[in-house]
Amino acid sequence: MIRAAAARIAPYIRRTPMLRLPAGVLASVPLTLKLECLQLSGSFKARGAFNSILALPVPAAGVIAASGGNHGAAVAAAAQALGVAAEIFVPEISGEAKRARIRAFGARLVIGGANYDEARLASEARAAETGARIIHAYDQPEVLAGQGTVALECTEDAPACTHWLVAVGGGGLIGGMAQHWGADAAQHLVAVEPQGCPSLHDALAAGRPVPAPVGGLAADSLGARQVGALGFAAIAAHGVTSVLVNDAAIAEARGAIWEACRLLVEPGGAAALAALRSGAWVPPQGARVGVLLCGANTELAA
Repeated sequence: MIRAAAARIAPYIRRTPMLRLPAGVLASVPLTLKLECLQLSGSFKARGAFNSILALPVPAAGVIAASGGNHGAAVAAAAQALGVAAEIFVPEISGEAKRARIRAFGARLVIGGANYDEARLASEARAAETGARIIHAYDQPEVLAGQGTVALECTEDAPACTHWLVAVGGGGLIGGMAQHWGADAAQHLVAVEPQGCPSLHDALAAGRPVPAPVGGLAADSLGARQVGALGFAAIAAHGVTSVLVNDAAIAEARGAIWEACRLLVEPGGAAALAALRSGAWVPPQGARVGVLLCGANTELAA
């Protein structure tokens, strides 16, 4: 399914580069950075959006999505490229940079409530009225398969990496990556979440998806109220674990990425590196570490 998704979306997305850094630049160990911050629409989300639109029929009313911002920009970009109408519902906490990206790709933008859950419910009500097809931000098989193409590129372009640090919001990205690695996922993947948005961490503790707090520096991109059922099933089945990082660590990692690499990422895009720099995750002896920089939809001065 993931290889089929990779072939389907290849004409439309960017095969983002790997940046290899020696020890002492961003960490005490050598790092490989997967630069999904350079992806079309500004985040990895373009992969799932294109795959979902291309894999299933689109009604005359087009597509509709709810998003903190990155998924909305991705759906808008994919819809524009494929000649499909798109309507995007965002919560009040979404940043202006993300809203501007959605508008720039030609989608109709609607402020759908105070938080993501309210925006999602508003988008579902609108879809029932218009007949538009919903593209879920993370809990849809086609979306997971599209996000899982990141892992395929990681294995092909950086085969020496033994561990990949991946930021988690709703679980679509790491769920898709877990599907790619299957039984070996626990050996390759480390989930990283902000302390203020621990949807996967709380679900793993409870043994099922449960409501979690949403707050903090990275809430606009990683602030899912509850981890998706599909992503959680893949993560739990393969034993992937989660570590938590605080806002100070995220901000510090974001600044370090800019200083060392001149790459501007949003707070959610820096969360994975924060786990390594803060010591929340310590690489085992002999590990070859990769870090996914997942998004860059942010204001320059943010």
